[in-house]
Amino acid sequence: MRKLAVGILAHVDAGKTTLSEGMLYRCGCLKKLGRVDHQDAFLDTDTLERERGITIFSKQAILPLEDWEITLLDTPGHVDFSSEMERTLQVLDYAILVVSGTDGVQGHTLTLWHLLKRYRIPTFLFVNKMDLDGADRNALLTELQERLDSSCVDFSGAYGEGFWESVAMCDEDALNQYLENGRIADKEIAGLIARRRLFPCFFGSALKLDGIDAFLQGLARYARCPAYPEAFGAKVYKVAWDPQGNRLTYLKVTGGSLKVRALLSNRRASLPEEKIWEEKVNQIRIYSGAKFQAVDEVPAGTVCAVTGLGRTYPGEGLGTEFSSDSPILEPVLTYQVLLPYGYDPHTAMQKLSQLEEEDPQLHIVWNGQLREIHIQLMGAVQMEVLQRIIRERFGLDVNFGAGNIVYRETIAAPVEGVGHFEPLRHYAEVHLLLEPGERGSGLQFGTDCSEDMLDRNWQRLVLTHLEERVHRGVLTGSPITDMKVTLIAGRAHEKHTEGGDFRQATYRAVRQGLMCAKSLLLEPWYDFRLEMPAAYVGRAMSDVQRMAGTVSPPETAGSDVVLTGSAPVANMRDYAAEVAAYTRGQGRLFCTLKGYEVCHNPDEVIEAIGYNSEQDLDNPADSVFCSHGAGFVVKWDQVREHMHLEGFDWNAPGQTQASAAHIPQAVVYSGGLEQDKELQTIFERTYGAIKPRSIRPRSEREAAGAAELWPVPPRDERPEFLLVDGYNIIFAWDELKDLAKDNLDAARQVLMDLLSNYQGFHKCEVILVFDAYKVPGGLGEVSRYHNIYVVYTKEAETADAYIEKATYEIAKKYRVRVATSDAAEQLIILGHGALRVSARAFQEEIGFTNRQIREILTENNRHRRTLTVKAAMDKALEKT
Repeated sequence: MRKLAVGILAHVDAGKTTLSEGMLYRCGCLKKLGRVDHQDAFLDTDTLERERGITIFSKQAILPLEDWEITLLDTPGHVDFSSEMERTLQVLDYAILVVSGTDGVQGHTLTLWHLLKRYRIPTFLFVNKMDLDGADRNALLTELQERLDSSCVDFSGAYGEGFWESVAMCDEDALNQYLENGRIADKEIAGLIARRRLFPCFFGSALKLDGIDAFLQGLARYARCPAYPEAFGAKVYKVAWDPQGNRLTYLKVTGGSLKVRALLSNRRASLPEEKIWEEKVNQIRIYSGAKFQAVDEVPAGTVCAVTGLGRTYPGEGLGTEFSSDSPILEPVLTYQVLLPYGYDPHTAMQKLSQLEEEDPQLHIVWNGQLREIHIQLMGAVQMEVLQRIIRERFGLDVNFGAGNIVYRETIAAPVEGVGHFEPLRHYAEVHLLLEPGERGSGLQFGTDCSEDMLDRNWQRLVLTHLEERVHRGVLTGSPITDMKVTLIAGRAHEKHTEGGDFRQATYRAVRQGLMCAKSLLLEPWYDFRLEMPAAYVGRAMSDVQRMAGTVSPPETAGSDVVLTGSAPVANMRDYAAEVAAYTRGQGRLFCTLKGYEVCHNPDEVIEAIGYNSEQDLDNPADSVFCSHGAGFVVKWDQVREHMHLEGFDWNAPGQTQASAAHIPQAVVYSGGLEQDKELQTIFERTYGAIKPRSIRPRSEREAAGAAELWPVPPRDERPEFLLVDGYNIIFAWDELKDLAKDNLDAARQVLMDLLSNYQGFHKCEVILVFDAYKVPGGLGEVSRYHNIYVVYTKEAETADAYIEKATYEIAKKYRVRVATSDAAEQLIILGHGALRVSARAFQEEIGFTNRQIREILTENNRHRRTLTVKAAMDKALEKT
């Protein structure tokens, strides 16, 4: 049978679990129809869920439908358990969004819709409770089209002309097919749904089983089976424990198959060895409600739970599957966990860490300075449920302190952070570039460091240390976000460097960069929708302005007025109760998390928190150096003077764009006879032979002009840049060419040393360019070797292209010469106002420079010896 993973989502109390019950009943899986209010629903397996009448934990049931085997995943609808719902989205093939017929599109419905769009999940809609008073099909369909998507089409009625026209308007190909045939094939409709170009809407009453059969038929008719690769892959979406204490890893097989006793691993090239695990699958369980069936093997498309894996986490990819990005929904309130008097906090942390394995969004942390445990929660309902779980599972009665806002920090402009860790017999140095990112982008890590400077394994280790820790800001100690951190330089020691050395250097580099940067404090904001009678609009708009929020002009919705806008969570978190009070229960406030924006009162928050970044011993910004066999600490604001590697050069070529307007410069050609012949040959090969002009007498005008004296143009005193095509020169010089046959790295090194001597003598800026365009995924790099710049081009960019681009930019302000024997390149750079030097002429120039350097050194050495002898004779004479 074809397999499909279908999730069912809704705003709380929309009838989601009731619809699941009806679908299972109509497919023959249940003999008796359960009800949420009777506490006997098939998928409400937990005592807490039955008592409260809400879904708290995601569950699954097997639903046979025609030739499909559907795994139906029921997710929580309450906003406090949104993280559990979002984790389930990672494994869905299709989603069913349930909308209440009496309430329409609610605040959390919009949040779910945005999440489905973000995860690109094809969606069917079921509008429930159509048997109740006030449920208007046409009005609801219009609301769905206006607030969700205009491609929401009613599939529950007869397929008449109006239906086909509505479907055809969703896609141009569908429109052409409708115009030709008067209808659209099922295959085309299924494709539109799979590409999220069409959203089928069904109407009914789940409690009365009205419309469920039509919905099931539509699901079976228009769903598509995904194609899976042969290689094994799986996505973990949940971790839990069964009543016997076995750790369960819930996953979906996304490729190949999974067998009992199979050896699974998280091995990735980017992971260090100490973080890699390999474990065997002891048991494979197919759950349906509270019961499960143990099987020996499951194919791709199966959602199952396995035992035997102790280090998995939600969102992790196994085999060919990649790990998921960070979730969108996250708690914005943090609470102190109040333990019973005398209870050991470390023992409590060990127990609570099991809960964090199940829900990583809890972010349970131990504050060593305050000796407190802090936890992040979505709201009051989750807090009550968590208290009950901790008491029943661990026998521990805990309370929670007052909730505080979870702040974040970022930076306003790029900055370099440096870290050095060199106590005796240890060594590591790291240079990081910290750049601000877009709001909501989170933290991104990468490397732009040459492997000649720092080996690839060390670079991977630095990236691992960047990702493994929550880095704290310097304003309030809040986690940093919305930044790109790039490794740009680093150094290790052949004998003394260990993995832990780079951990220390990396942490200190991040912290030192933050201390140097201009930091911004971020706070969470809500998007709100406020519905109320017109008489209270003035009060509401005044309240929003007082909260430092923004509000759009009022809109009329029937007899009510609707206000939409955004405001800080800190000011709006308790506003729903205030609205209900002053509108006498006639107003409704819907809030969804917008994200993090710049804090509206940073000075007050920073003063209230009272964080001192220099006294935070767990996050030092200072570096450790070694002198005379002992390590010593250098303060963060003095550390650059002690660094062994040069800092990031903001004025290096390729780092900044020339701001001055381009002033055309006359092209001054200074080539010799040999160069003239070389260029003439190229020109004739391209454009044909040059016919010499016949000799003719000069006109009177020309003869008069010849007698005039033409002024000599002034010498160009601008600073000079020399660009060298590295591999072109290496293979044009016989000595380097022979060396390159045995060792290309050695040839590169010799050329770099020659150019370093050349730059030291002539005092020009030298840029040596090497081709790296065939390196897969190469990002390109600019590094400093002694006194010259060495450039490795990025993937798909040749040295010619780089030199052409650099010549065009640099020649606007400086004199430019290019050393190469590439004829086509020579023609291009001449057109950009640069001078060119052939490989042969440049070799002679290098040789002449080296001879001059030797003569100067010889003269200096001779002069020094003469002075030394004279001093010795004078000293001897004094004694006599």
